Amino acid sequence: MSDVQREAMEYDVVIVGAGPAGLSAAIRLKQLDASLDVVVLEKGSEVGAHILSGAVLDPCGLDALIPDWKEKGAPLNVPVREDNFYMLGEAGHLRVPNWPMPPLMNNHGNYIVSMGNVCRWMAEQAEALGVEIFPGMSCSELVYGDNGEVKGVVAGVFGLEPDGSIGENTEPGMELHGKYVFLSEGVRGSLTKEVIAKYDLSKGKEPQKFGLGMKEIWEIDPAKHREGSVTHTMGWPLGKNAGGGSFIYHLENNQVYVGFVVHLNYENPHLFPYMEFQRFKHHPMVAELLEGGKRVAYGARAISEGGYQSMPKMVAPGVAILGCGVGMVNVPRIKGNHNAMLSGKAAAKAAHAAIAAGRASDELSEYETEVREGAIGKDLFKVRNVKPLWSKYGLTASLALGGFDMWTNTLGFSLLGTIGHGKTDAAATGEAKDHKPIDYPKPDGKLSFDRLTNVSYSFTNHEESQPAHLKLHDDSIPVSVNLPKYAGPSARYCPAGVYEFVTEEGKDPRFVINFQNCVHCKTCDIKDPSQNINWTVPQGGDGPNYPNM
Repeated sequence: MSDVQREAMEYDVVIVGAGPAGLSAAIRLKQLDASLDVVVLEKGSEVGAHILSGAVLDPCGLDALIPDWKEKGAPLNVPVREDNFYMLGEAGHLRVPNWPMPPLMNNHGNYIVSMGNVCRWMAEQAEALGVEIFPGMSCSELVYGDNGEVKGVVAGVFGLEPDGSIGENTEPGMELHGKYVFLSEGVRGSLTKEVIAKYDLSKGKEPQKFGLGMKEIWEIDPAKHREGSVTHTMGWPLGKNAGGGSFIYHLENNQVYVGFVVHLNYENPHLFPYMEFQRFKHHPMVAELLEGGKRVAYGARAISEGGYQSMPKMVAPGVAILGCGVGMVNVPRIKGNHNAMLSGKAAAKAAHAAIAAGRASDELSEYETEVREGAIGKDLFKVRNVKPLWSKYGLTASLALGGFDMWTNTLGFSLLGTIGHGKTDAAATGEAKDHKPIDYPKPDGKLSFDRLTNVSYSFTNHEESQPAHLKLHDDSIPVSVNLPKYAGPSARYCPAGVYEFVTEEGKDPRFVINFQNCVHCKTCDIKDPSQNINWTVPQGGDGPNYPNM
């Protein structure tokens, strides 16, 4: 659609994504200079619609951005009151004591929150400062200037024909130009991916690593509810098949967040992450908690896990990448929202100074320096070896070595240096012939559920007449390569049942993409062993509509 004529609007800063990073940047820009024109574009139907709530939030990012957040009514209502760590076996569990944990693992002073509601509240603060926020506006293209700089984005394209062509009902959208563009799309954003490739921003860095996080919100028996309780587990059911673990957070109103993370560098293509999650809930410790309760929401998303050594260069002419687009999750803490907020604040500071100096569309190198040398870099540097140790040596060895390394890093040194990650998650996938299929029990409909039933609890919706936003580079590869060589892993790694291989008597297998089911987790874009799937944005407002709870 590059030949389409569109209207253009001019801003000082254009921000893509109303998550914690983007909203923090918008708020800080207006705090620094109320006259700046700032716009935030959000692909969800409302701010928070694409954030399945459930996190333990370190408030340091919010403290730095809005010090009086308590007085302003920020929805941080449940302080962490207890930390529990367990190693699970199939029928039992072993409590891991808190005392040997490095200080950074302590959740004292943190809060169990709905990040969807935190972002809704942050959007209110931003709008009160004069930030323009447009939900339901997917940003489908970057706009480049004459010198190759990022000049802006195209947003609000609706009504394309199913083949992607322009029809009589097509709304071509508009261009939003800025002196600087901030990409805060979250993990594996489509525009972020384009910028990283175009400017070779990952050169000299370790490959980014990812996990698939799946989450359900449950309402449980009040007698079993312990508001403020945080539990993490490792071990069963994954065992040696994959890295990962679970979290169980007790928030308000007898609600519990039940989550499960599978590291996407697993080798066995028969592994079914969603079913590992469902099986986990049948562990006696978890089943006892959930029995008599009801699941009220489900969702999934990829998590950046590469850490310090995988962060790409964050700036290019006219553009800066924020938050999870860079990969700022502290893996052992399972926390990244605080760093996302700090990154938005740092990017805003750099852009404000540049604009005040009469600059535009250049590289905000000051932002990158602040991230790498400031609080974010220090937070991630201490834990940089935990993920590669886990990947290379397994759970037990990584607990000992990783814990030791975190302790020494707390004291200011490391005997291990900085360990690399090696392969991408896609390249880590083994061939089906070298691995045994895994037999998963059928969901019982009480504690465990089939994928399509659970997807209905994400309240996802896509206009069916639009072009599929999940695009294949080569239509033949799923059946000619991925099915015979890897046993068609897309039918399993997708937590929403988007992909299936249909076999009919007397006919060759067909690869079907049910894009209407997509919950925007991006796993397919990451894990496909042939790197044949490209996740792009659908029409604005489409996708999950996670509840405001």
